Amino acid sequence: MKITLIGCGAIGKLWVAALAEQGHDIQGWLRIAQSDIFVDVNEPDGRIFRELIPCNNLNHLHNSELVIVCLKAWQVSDALLPLLHNIPESCPILLLHNGMGTLEELGPLRHPFLSGVTTHAAWQENNQVFHVANGITHIGAINSLAENYYPIADILHEALPDVAWHNQILNTCWRKLAANCVINPLTILYDCKNGDLLNHPEQINTLIDEICQVMAIEGLHTDKTQLVNYIYGIIHNTANNYSSMLQDIRNKRRTEIDYITGYLIKQARAHGLHTPENDRLYHLVKQREEKNDGFRADMHRQW
Repeated sequence: MKITLIGCGAIGKLWVAALAEQGHDIQGWLRIAQSDIFVDVNEPDGRIFRELIPCNNLNHLHNSELVIVCLKAWQVSDALLPLLHNIPESCPILLLHNGMGTLEELGPLRHPFLSGVTTHAAWQENNQVFHVANGITHIGAINSLAENYYPIADILHEALPDVAWHNQILNTCWRKLAANCVINPLTILYDCKNGDLLNHPEQINTLIDEICQVMAIEGLHTDKTQLVNYIYGIIHNTANNYSSMLQDIRNKRRTEIDYITGYLIKQARAHGLHTPENDRLYHLVKQREEKNDGFRADMHRQW
């Protein structure tokens, strides 16, 4: 299958390596064009992938059968909008990122669009990617044009299991958004590992109450007990990890807060709901962002 992957960070390179090993004709796409990129991925079982992968070939993009976008939410529209006219309208585009709200920035969707969330954990240092924990990737159709593209889940599953298709991917995205609204800003507030949030159950409960109200008025089936169990499950399973948002703040990078808590607040306001605790944490993170000297420069860094 001819595939283009836009954005070659840790998760992007994970997919590039996995798909290349399956024999797919894959290329990367970088903001600063280059002919190839060296992909070095270390798997949890000790396997190592090291290969040069071609990049930024316009003819490859013109003939792609799948485009995967692995970028920070705030990078998606800037990267994708200039390329859409070069992507066949029959080619599905899969967005894999934290947060919500990027689709609204893309305007009318003429391509089949899929959305996905993943629990694979990977980090990158000196262009070397360490895949530290296997996970599950959930994908599904965002618009009617994409509803018949469910076989893509099987293709991706063969490369980097597990991959599950969801007919109601919006519910899955909202559940992941809820977890991110709780874990990410709280770890910045307390400057702590995820597991240390177990010391703040009342604050977690307040955030979840506000989130449940928004989800309910959005027409999503919401069971608070299940959501609480889901979020605490993530906290326990990632107890020794630092959240991606805290890592962004520590490294003076822009966070995805506008597409996580910011998106929740935006939807709440549209329905006349108030989310005071989420509001407070949103402004806290924005203040930390703006104090970082490297924040504005990071807005234009290579993806």
